[in-house]
Amino acid sequence: MQTMHAVLEGEVLRLPLPPPETRLMKGVRWGLFDELLTPAYWKGQAWQHEVLGTYDNHRLGRSLVDELAACLLGGHGMPAELGLAAYRRIRSLGLLRTLPTVSEVERALAAPFLASHGATRRYRFPRLKARHLVGSLRAIQDLDPPESDVAFRDLLVRLPGIGPKTASWIVRNHRGSNEVAIIDVHVLRAGRHVGLFPLSWRPERHYLKLEAAFLDFARALGVRPSLLDAVIWDYMRRLETFRWARTGVTA
Repeated sequence: MQTMHAVLEGEVLRLPLPPPETRLMKGVRWGLFDELLTPAYWKGQAWQHEVLGTYDNHRLGRSLVDELAACLLGGHGMPAELGLAAYRRIRSLGLLRTLPTVSEVERALAAPFLASHGATRRYRFPRLKARHLVGSLRAIQDLDPPESDVAFRDLLVRLPGIGPKTASWIVRNHRGSNEVAIIDVHVLRAGRHVGLFPLSWRPERHYLKLEAAFLDFARALGVRPSLLDAVIWDYMRRLETFRWARTGVTA
């Protein structure tokens, strides 16, 4: 048995965990809670955030239109900060209040964005993303979302420029869903590290297998998938930023 202690809101709390060598699920052992990236480590971090109530609100906007725009603009291969900046610009220009034209969205995305260190950054493929966004916004005007989160995700996948990861992201954010998972590069690396995801599984071909394995992992840990997904994503990107900073290499 191993026990994790944490001081949360002025109170000392204890989390009993199985011994490190105990099997969590096939091919995955608990590991040490104070060793980075082990299942026990993720359980401990999620436990603390559950107590504190952090990572509970996933919404990036107030409506389904907002959420679709934010997630689509921050989709595959797009740095999170740049995707959010693009979404905020589109929203601030009033382009989400009515159905915009492709040229309006393209002009907004093509203008440079100011990075935190003072340099400017360009949004990649502004014309393509503008077409996808306008097409998807047009499609959801008559959309009647099903009650099932999985069915809702599968419906969103049919829209222009939206794959299973982006669709799952929209559903998770908009509904706080624990029925889908966002398997991005950070979650993929964390899952491979503990032996959860075979190296041969690729998101573009095996997304539903990856998602099912992650949901099983969350259940085995006793953590809400929406919370675990958010914690892993945020921690992994911070750790990778720190790694690049220490080596002097820029991503």
